Amino acid sequence: MSAEPSSRDETTQAEFGPAAGAAGPQAAATDAAAGVEREMQELKERHLRLAAEFDNYRKRVTRERSELTDRAQATFISRLLEVLDDLDRLSAGDTALSPEAYREAVVMIDRKLRKELEAAGVERVDPVGQPFDPAEHEAVSVVPAPDHAQAHSVSATFQTGYRFKGTLVRPARVQVYSEPSPV
Repeated sequence: MSAEPSSRDETTQAEFGPAAGAAGPQAAATDAAAGVEREMQELKERHLRLAAEFDNYRKRVTRERSELTDRAQATFISRLLEVLDDLDRLSAGDTALSPEAYREAVVMIDRKLRKELEAAGVERVDPVGQPFDPAEHEAVSVVPAPDHAQAHSVSATFQTGYRFKGTLVRPARVQVYSEPSPV
């Protein structure tokens, strides 16, 4: 750049920003800063509104999920109350029932309870004859296997295990065949 004055004619040059007034570039900078400040304030307010809306949404979903869980549990319990009513009728009924009639009533109530549990998604884990799986079975005792093919398989179930909708709730407590003893 040279130190000599420009050869441009100022009257023919286009002007940008505010009209060619006395304030000039300083007024334009102030207006731009005020515009940016307004926009920033609007964005802050919008952010706060969105955060409040999201918080309300989260609370509503949590409340609805809790209510849905409560309704599902109430439905399940109402079905179990029928089994409880049967037990009440059996215990309050005729005391002169024969042992066989009493046993038959208990078996029917047991069958009804298991049916309701299965409908709710509960399944039994009774692994007799299957390979021992420590993720689903708890070995309580070990006995020698009669032959090599039965080694590491379940020989007896002491306590049945249960799954609820595919998730293990209680492992089956079992007796496991070990390696056959040498003869």
